[in-house]
Amino acid sequence: MHTGLVYDTVYLNHDTGGHPEKAARVSYTYDILKNAGVLDNLFLLKPRPASTEEVALVHHGEYIDSVREFSSRGGGSFGSDNSGSSGTFETALFAAGGTLTAIEAVLDKKVESVFALVRPPGHHATPGQAMGFCFFNNVAIGARYAIKRYGLKRVLVIDWDEHHGNGTEQIFYSDPSVLYFSVHRDWSFPASGFADRTGQGSGEGYNINVPLPRRSGDADYEYVFRQILLPVANAYRPELVLISAGMDPHVKDPIGQMNMSSSGFLKLTEIACEIACTCCNGALVAVLEGGYNLNALAEGVFAVIHTMNVWENQKTRALESGLPVKIAVKGVVNNVKGIQNKYWPVLFV
Repeated sequence: MHTGLVYDTVYLNHDTGGHPEKAARVSYTYDILKNAGVLDNLFLLKPRPASTEEVALVHHGEYIDSVREFSSRGGGSFGSDNSGSSGTFETALFAAGGTLTAIEAVLDKKVESVFALVRPPGHHATPGQAMGFCFFNNVAIGARYAIKRYGLKRVLVIDWDEHHGNGTEQIFYSDPSVLYFSVHRDWSFPASGFADRTGQGSGEGYNINVPLPRRSGDADYEYVFRQILLPVANAYRPELVLISAGMDPHVKDPIGQMNMSSSGFLKLTEIACEIACTCCNGALVAVLEGGYNLNALAEGVFAVIHTMNVWENQKTRALESGLPVKIAVKGVVNNVKGIQNKYWPVLFV
């Protein structure tokens, strides 16, 4: 078994009431995987809680304390679209720690790839603020941890959530050790992720945003990955690939406004697997972000895990689907290439 899954019922203890980021997101998905027999072919990994020192690789100490105190008071509204309960702080530590568990399993070569079925999500969380259903930035903590513990110099973060990961961008905006690539809906929450945001200082050129028009679908996302991500990633040569795997671009999602299907997530995962196998011996960790229709979320996670599993034996190039791409999307891609090609000569218009 070369693909792992991180999951635990501890992820149900973050009670958000009637909030769309609810416990059933992960429990329902886990049950679907179990009933389909998928778990029989996975290496099951029990998450550990992240220490406050590990969380502090990304977040301010005062902010970590504020989340702890919020939970100790019984939770409620934390502001900026975040709700929680007495179990929120511990669950958030396990979400970050589950991501670290996945990274440890991959970099210690226990498995080649892992899906971390964790919550709450993370990519909107900034060093000092919770927002967009996120408390601790799981993927950002994971990237910093991998760099510190394993001495990595290049980590690629692929973010295909419907919403731009403003927290991840902010954390690594001046850091060339992390290449942040985000494809997201233009002008969606939190109204960030503009194409001309390319990084600053030594991190200039290591932030790539591809804002797509509403109702972009499978062919559009694949086109972005092939035209921009694939050549840049092969030039960057990451030592670890992390995916902020939001399933809210799915056409059935009640919050997202894109037209992706589970087949589209399969194709994006194939390309991510190709990058990982070409550059870093397959070292790939996908971490759940958004996704608010239970069936669509489970479909997306199933597609990602299935692709990881199959890829272990396949290890060939991801075949191009050849589906028609929106003219507007081609325009966005050409614009991003024009902005980024001074940093990445492999991008030519």
